[in-house]
Amino acid sequence: MSVSLLNNISSLMAQNQVSMTNTSLQKTLFQLSSGSRINSGADDAAGLAIANGLNANIAALNQSVQNVNDGIGQLQTADGALSQVTSLLNRAVTLATESANGTLSSGQRTAIDAEFTSIKTEIDSIGASTTYNGTSVFTASASSIFVSDGSSAAANVTIATTTGVLSSSSIGTGTPVNLSTDALTTAAGATTALTNINSAITAVASLRGTIGANINRMSAATSVANTQVQNLTSAMDGINAANIPQVVANMSKFQILTQTGIAALSQANQSQQSVLRLLQ
Repeated sequence: MSVSLLNNISSLMAQNQVSMTNTSLQKTLFQLSSGSRINSGADDAAGLAIANGLNANIAALNQSVQNVNDGIGQLQTADGALSQVTSLLNRAVTLATESANGTLSSGQRTAIDAEFTSIKTEIDSIGASTTYNGTSVFTASASSIFVSDGSSAAANVTIATTTGVLSSSSIGTGTPVNLSTDALTTAAGATTALTNINSAITAVASLRGTIGANINRMSAATSVANTQVQNLTSAMDGINAANIPQVVANMSKFQILTQTGIAALSQANQSQQSVLRLLQ
């Protein structure tokens, strides 16, 4: 085999191999330090695109869960307020039943009606002052809870809930009950008021049932979204996560190849020195 003084081909080959080994070692160390198999598009372009898409889906679902939890919080606030309204109406039933009794004097009915009036005022206050996140809970407008996995418009779901306006003149949805004009100053008025109060109690119970159904629906939507997040995270992990035992084995291999490559490069660099012996 001839030896050239102009170019050391063996040395160039060894240098090239050491360079490739170092590149592979750096990539392996990057995977080991990051825990990710894909750290750039060069590692796996298709895998990176799929993983990024799954990550976007997971982000949308996590926010959807937060949206639903906010919606549940709003409805629970409304349900708690309506529970207080029911307590007030139960007291109003007692007052109306008492006022309808023929043994009471006009002055006594006036005192009873004063308490009934304060109950109606408190119902007005609950309806006007109950808020969630700075927004009134009892309004005629529907609250829309948005749920999506971010993949397409077809995957978007909107859960609309309506609590309706709450006041002494508007209790319940559909055909609200009006207590604002009722008075307990006479036995006949108390009898009429009692009928209306019982209707209001029924309306509140119906509204609370609707709210409860919506809370259950939202809880189910949360469970579905959380399951999707779990499955998508598992899929993304399978694509993106580094196989640590394999990476460690590769690291050992490339470290050994680097050492042997450097040794080979050293031998290649020394091979041309044999030409000098011809001159001795």
